[in-house]
Amino acid sequence: MDLFSQAEHDEDAQPVLICSDPTYIESVIASMNRLIGSLDRSDIISASINQRCIVIQVTDRSDALAVINRIAPEHLELCVDDPETMLPEIQHAGAIFMGRHTPEALGDYCAGPNHVLPTSGTARFASPLGVYDFVKRSSVIHCSPEGAAKIAGVASTLAHSEGLTAHARSAEYRQ
Repeated sequence: MDLFSQAEHDEDAQPVLICSDPTYIESVIASMNRLIGSLDRSDIISASINQRCIVIQVTDRSDALAVINRIAPEHLELCVDDPETMLPEIQHAGAIFMGRHTPEALGDYCAGPNHVLPTSGTARFASPLGVYDFVKRSSVIHCSPEGAAKIAGVASTLAHSEGLTAHARSAEYRQ
């Protein structure tokens, strides 16, 4: 049903199942075939499932984590017994739902997280919408004479490598 909940958004939704157990994959597909006709938006769900759904059989947990990080999903349900142990290895996901009792639908309606999430793999470089997206901030940099002298050489080297001589000399004047 969790795959259907994503598919019912529209025909272009892309539900993905990542699993190492071929028997479990077969049971999920059988359940989907049995239940799809019972849903109000079965036409939309069918189009999404038939055109965009992906079932990826992995060899093990490490393989699953590599696939997750490559896909960088908007929503990620970790329907495993020990989701906490996987969390440190997940680098790219918009929202992560921990364990089989935490479906994405709870996040949509009542669990409280922001639902403006990075889509289409953009979780590789973007985060969910947050307070910092609405707050103007400034970076403040302050070097002592000694500190500037210590790092000026690094700045100069990098500036020269980019062909920015004025930047390099500006740093060098602080040595």
